[in-house]
Amino acid sequence: MTEAKLPLPGMAAISLWMLGLALVGVVGVLTGRYSSGAAKVAVLILCTVFAVAGLGLIRMRRWGWALALAAVFCSLCFGCYSLFRFRQPQWLFTSVINLVFFLYLVRPQVTGRLR
Repeated sequence: MTEAKLPLPGMAAISLWMLGLALVGVVGVLTGRYSSGAAKVAVLILCTVFAVAGLGLIRMRRWGWALALAAVFCSLCFGCYSLFRFRQPQWLFTSVINLVFFLYLVRPQVTGRLR
């Protein structure tokens, strides 16, 4: 592979983060953390979106970048909502990480690599 076809290190880290979030959600469903059937289905749908976004981004697909950008933004919004509405300080770390990833994904070097 040529150097232009390889993902940037930050893109690989974001892909791993997305796959990790998907894994945590699936483990939560399998261990019974969510009691209602609707919550389980919603979490599994989100896990699927995170996994597809991570795989698409690591494969340098434009749709993977767009999906990862949307997933990181939604995760950032949910983290901020949980932080301020429910006073759960553990979401501060996740929100900061997602903000850094969002700002990284909109850099011209990242978008230029996907063209």
